[in-house]
Amino acid sequence: MLKKTFWLVIICAALFLVPCEVSAETQWFWLDSNDKYSKYFEPESVTIKKKVVTSDGREIAIEIEAWTKTTYSYEGAAETIKNYGITNILPDPKSLTYSLALLRVNPQNRTLQYVREDFYNAEHQVVWSKEEGRVKEINTRSFDEEFYCAIVDEVFQMGERDRKRAPTEERWLDLWTFTDGEGNTTNLTADTTTMRLKGTNLILWEWQTTKDSRGQTTEIRFMKKAVNLTQGTEVIKDGQIWTPNNSWQKLQDEYDGAYRMIRSDDPDYKGLVRLRAYVKNNSRWVTRYSLN
Repeated sequence: MLKKTFWLVIICAALFLVPCEVSAETQWFWLDSNDKYSKYFEPESVTIKKKVVTSDGREIAIEIEAWTKTTYSYEGAAETIKNYGITNILPDPKSLTYSLALLRVNPQNRTLQYVREDFYNAEHQVVWSKEEGRVKEINTRSFDEEFYCAIVDEVFQMGERDRKRAPTEERWLDLWTFTDGEGNTTNLTADTTTMRLKGTNLILWEWQTTKDSRGQTTEIRFMKKAVNLTQGTEVIKDGQIWTPNNSWQKLQDEYDGAYRMIRSDDPDYKGLVRLRAYVKNNSRWVTRYSLN
């Protein structure tokens, strides 16, 4: 009886080390690699967890889950351990080889959550785990952008990965360029991968760069905006600002979250005109996954 109980405990422990939705035989699909990380996902694991029926009878997925895999170089492992604040648990980056994660995606809000993460050493043993990570919005600065695009494409096949990898002039929409009297030039571009229309509001992320007369970058603003295309107003929902002295900091909105009118003599008015034209000519893209 004791021998039988012993082997039962061993089997249960082994099962705990391997996530139930993936196994050693899982065929991972490669997404992207650099000097620090290689990213994969498992297409067969993509599952629609929640969907709604729209007023015109369409079934739209609002919650999707899938398993992903990340492998680490020494530098990637060190960076990951630092970012998670687990140096006391994993003091040696060599002890972290790869991780498996169950991701939950909401395509309407372009968000992703790590439901579960298991981190492994070279012997395929779990060295650390984490559950219920924060929900975060995906943009061009997100580590997880490849994961998000692959998972959503598996369900909707709208070309998220193709647009992410498209040449700069195809992915980014040039809104305006302005040079002031001192020779400082500011350029604003919009990331079309992040655009989604909600009512008359276009939600998107924009990249604003300012250079002095010598061509040196003096400021970068990365901003999430809601632009009311009908009223000609906009509001900054989130953002970061970079300067040579302070690096990246949270962007403080001078209007305290209120919509501001875009005046006809404002450089942003040219951007408004371009956004209106883009939405008109790309209505299928900006309303993808829409519940309206």
